[in-house]
Amino acid sequence: MLFAADKDSSKLTVFVGAALALVLTSAIGVAAGSIVSQYVSEKTLQYVAGVGFIGIGLWTLIKA
Repeated sequence: MLFAADKDSSKLTVFVGAALALVLTSAIGVAAGSIVSQYVSEKTLQYVAGVGFIGIGLWTLIKA
């Protein structure tokens, strides 16, 4: 956001940089998920994800 607010920097460069960052982080997530799914069963991943979402929800309610 600081680069986008700067009058001297190109808005196209900021956009391309942000888009590439999103693509790279998505690729890392897909690669990590692929590797994890080879070693952990789908059912276990579902339980862990469910517990994680419940934990984040409880944490959000407590902090609010």
